[in-house]
Amino acid sequence: MLKIFISPSCSSCRKVKQWLDEQKISYQERNIFSSALNEKELKDILYKSENGTEDIISTRSKVCREKNIDFDEMTISELIEFIKSNPSILKRPIIVDDRRIQVGYDEEEIRSFIPEARRIAKINCSRENCPTYDVCEHRKISEE
Repeated sequence: MLKIFISPSCSSCRKVKQWLDEQKISYQERNIFSSALNEKELKDILYKSENGTEDIISTRSKVCREKNIDFDEMTISELIEFIKSNPSILKRPIIVDDRRIQVGYDEEEIRSFIPEARRIAKINCSRENCPTYDVCEHRKISEE
C-alpha cells in the first residue's frame, strides 16, 4: 500500500490525494506535523531516494537557512534526529511504496504507482472482501 507523507496546508499534497482518490488507489496518509516519522520510515525514504537528502530536504526552508546546516557532514543518525525534530524541512508530499518514492506532485511521474496498486486491488477484490463486488471496475479488469 502507498504511504503519503503530507502537511495539511500543502496544495501539492491535496492534489496528490485527489489524484489517488480519482484513480481509486488506496493509501495511508501521514501528517508529518501531527504524527512524527519514525527512524525506520526515514531510513526507508533515504534509502529509496536517488540523490539522498537533495531529494527530500528543502534547503530553502526557514530552519535550514537559519541554522546553515551541512547535511553532508551529518551521520545518518544525526540526520534522522534532525528531521524528526524539524519535519518542516521535508519536501512534500512524499509518496512511498515498497520500491520507490516520489517527492512532490507530478502527474506524469505519479502514474508509475498505478500498476502496482491496481495489481494489489485485483488480488484483494473478491466477493467476500468487496461490498461493491458486482459493480467493481477492478473485478472487470481482472476477468479480461
